[in-house]
Formats: sequence, C-alpha cells, structure tokens
Amino acid sequence: MSVGPCMRVRCQRDLLAYRLRVSDSPILRELDDGVLTVTLNRPHKRNAFDDPQWDGLRDALNRARGDDAVAVVVLTGAGEDFSAGQDLAAFGGAGEPRADGHPNGFYGCVDAVFAFDKPLLAAVKGVAVGGGATLAIACDIVYVGESLRLRLPFVSLGLVPELASSYTLQSAIGRQRAAELFFTAEWVGAERAVEVGLAARALPDAELLPATLAKAREIARWPVASLRATKRTLQVAHRAGIQAARDAEVDGMQRMAGSPENREAVAAFLQKREPDFRQFRKG
Repeated sequence: MSVGPCMRVRCQRDLLAYRLRVSDSPILRELDDGVLTVTLNRPHKRNAFDDPQWDGLRDALNRARGDDAVAVVVLTGAGEDFSAGQDLAAFGGAGEPRADGHPNGFYGCVDAVFAFDKPLLAAVKGVAVGGGATLAIACDIVYVGESLRLRLPFVSLGLVPELASSYTLQSAIGRQRAAELFFTAEWVGAERAVEVGLAARALPDAELLPATLAKAREIARWPVASLRATKRTLQVAHRAGIQAARDAEVDGMQRMAGSPENREAVAAFLQKREPDFRQFRKG
C-alpha cells in the first residue's frame, strides 16, 4: 500500500512530536536484552528531583519489578550530573496519596526503591548531592565517574539524613566512616568514594555508562528468578534496619524542617553566604 505525501508529512510530524514528548519526560527508559536503563532527565536542573521525577522513577521501578523481560536496572543521569537532590524550587513535601492509596513524590519513590527485588546498578558522575547521593547509596552496585562530586549536606541544612541512608550508608562503609561523611558534610570525589566503599569502581566519565551497562549485561545472562531470590537473601537481614531508619528520619525531618537552624541554612543558601549557626548555641 502506497503512502501519499500528506500522510508521510503527518507521520513525520507525529514522530517528531513523540520524540519531543519523550525527551521532555523527567524519566527515560530503554530496554535492551534484559537491561533496563532508567535515566533521570532534568539536565537543565542537574537532574534535581521535583514530584513528577520522583513519581516517574517510582513508576519505572514498579513496572520493571513486574516485567519478566527486565533482569537488571541501570540508573543514571542525563547530561553531566547524576542528581543534585531535591529541587528546592519545586519542593512538594511527602505528596498526597494517589487514588490507589500509594503515596506520590519522595516517599512513594522510596517505597519503590526498597521494594525493588532485582539487581539495581547506578552509574554516577558529576554532582550527586542529598537525595541524589542517598539514592545511589540505596543501589546494589555503584560505579562512579572521575568527575564525581558527592555530598550528604543534611546537617549543614539543619536537617537529618533521608532515604534510609542513616542505615544504608553504615551498612555499606561502616559506622565511623558514615558518621564522618554525615557530620562533616564534606565533598567526596571518585577516588575517595572507592576508598571508603561507596563505589565498586571509578572510571573515566566517557567509559562509565558503557562499562556499567556491560556489567549489567553480564548479570542479566542469569535466570531472573535466581537474581530475584539472591537479592531477597541479601535484603532480608537489612529490612528491619531500613524501616527503623526510615521511621527515625521521617520523625527527625518533621521536627527539624522549619526550625531556626533550617531557616538560617535556607536563607544563607538563597543569599549566597555562609550560614551562622553560632547564634543558636547556648552559653
């Protein structure tokens, strides 16, 4: 059957519109031979999260969990960065429950991350701050690029950790090293990330995603049922600790958010100055 010029033009226009919609999506998905690449796609915001991106990642993980064609998920960021964490300009709190009862926004995504029962790899380069860092820490295997600048800034914001990182970081690198990174809020580069156990390997930025995908394909050769069962055995000893950490973090955030120290930290950030927390010390 032949296609006339008008139909070809219309098809080309529809294809272009589809590609524009896809490129504008906060989450991109690409499945190749059992490996699903999930890309955080707000590069103009350093992939900082707003609620649509939290929701998109939640939905991508939940869909991949129920899809037998997916054996492994690789999480990465578009552009030069992994994620700058929560987009303060789009901060929406915990999110209201959906009609099916599942929460939106940050908390719904955290539920999906810890419910995901297949291997979850992260390819992390550039900025990984706050929620960007804690999301990477929650993954099973992390590979980092040489440009990595990772930071856990919670105490500097007058807040507490999130995404169960007060447990997962200790589990990954030990209590003392975790305490140092949380209490100092220092910047961590690629070499330091591998040294302390935050990452399995550091690679040149240009090689990071191809190498991570190669490792994911190596894993995806094996039976999905075996991969899932193995991940469950790895998770079982940590479930209680993760839940306890999440509960404590939610309580801490509710108490600390909006405190004088938190307001000073936000004001200092907006005014591009160092915060002055000495004013709140007694004696």
